[in-house]
Amino acid sequence: MEHKILVWLPSPMGDAILSTPALRAIRSHFKNSKITFYGNKVVHKILSPGKFNDAWLQQHNKNIFKTSAVLKQQHFSLAILFKNSFASALDCFLARIPARIGYAREARSLFLTEKIIPPRLPDGKFKPASMLDYYLTIAHCLGCQTKDRSLELLIDPQDIIAIKDKFPFLNSKSGPVVIIVPGGAFGPSKCWPSERFAQTIDRLVSKYKATAIISVSQSAAEKRIASEICAAGKNKPVNLSDSPLTIGQLKELFSLADLVITNDTGPRHIAIAFKRNIITLFGPNDPAWTESDWQNEIKIVGKAPCAPCMKPVCKEKQHYCMEDITVDAVCNAADKFLTQAQTL
Repeated sequence: MEHKILVWLPSPMGDAILSTPALRAIRSHFKNSKITFYGNKVVHKILSPGKFNDAWLQQHNKNIFKTSAVLKQQHFSLAILFKNSFASALDCFLARIPARIGYAREARSLFLTEKIIPPRLPDGKFKPASMLDYYLTIAHCLGCQTKDRSLELLIDPQDIIAIKDKFPFLNSKSGPVVIIVPGGAFGPSKCWPSERFAQTIDRLVSKYKATAIISVSQSAAEKRIASEICAAGKNKPVNLSDSPLTIGQLKELFSLADLVITNDTGPRHIAIAFKRNIITLFGPNDPAWTESDWQNEIKIVGKAPCAPCMKPVCKEKQHYCMEDITVDAVCNAADKFLTQAQTL
């Protein structure tokens, strides 16, 4: 049966990338249906170009009545809600989309025609489970085949050209390219200390002649972190806050990295989608929420009595979990990837 399908995507970049296995499964199952993605500007850019949908509707505001009016004009027959919000379900209900599937949470069950019950712990909290599988469960309930759990992103050819022009040294590098992701949209609680990133860069430059690139957003907080790292180290990395990239260009740059060292934040999943070697630093968040089973990822989890707290801002006198992660631990993990690369 042909459908006109709306897929309401999650808002965070990382979650959007983690949804790609489910999006692939939905596309494969509904081959003859028109699939329209609905999401914010960042999600639109990270998933474009793409082969899992036929059209895009970009979210421009959060006004329920304006959004439902836009959706109603499209005459969708099925709404697939990856977004967990109350408003997303209400919008689809007001748009009179006859079939609406999503998780029964945020007091929105009344607006869903097919409800999926999220697993909970005895204390009522949601059971930690990968968002990758969380979205695949929705696809499974629609009858899709969901065995393929690999993340997937595509790159626009124009972005390949742009990166070659912007960073010509990548074509004649003498050592590995190491991308450092020291920020995090979630909040400062996920951030490893700037001086430790600087020390890590110095050691990798000294030992491997690495080219270090600091990848941050253009937010004031992340630009400050990049400046702190540059000031604290002996070697000056390429600082992308001074030379900002589009999201498309960022994907191409990540696809060229020999190693990515990152806090638990959205660009981590870009690296995994392009099958890069990656070291991820965890503190306040449980790694179970974002597990992808990528074999070339080393997770370093900071230990603390208060972790995982899931709070964007640390409430303790000292940032115990992230400070528990040492420069030695990160560099030893880097050695496992870079030493192996040198012997190939």
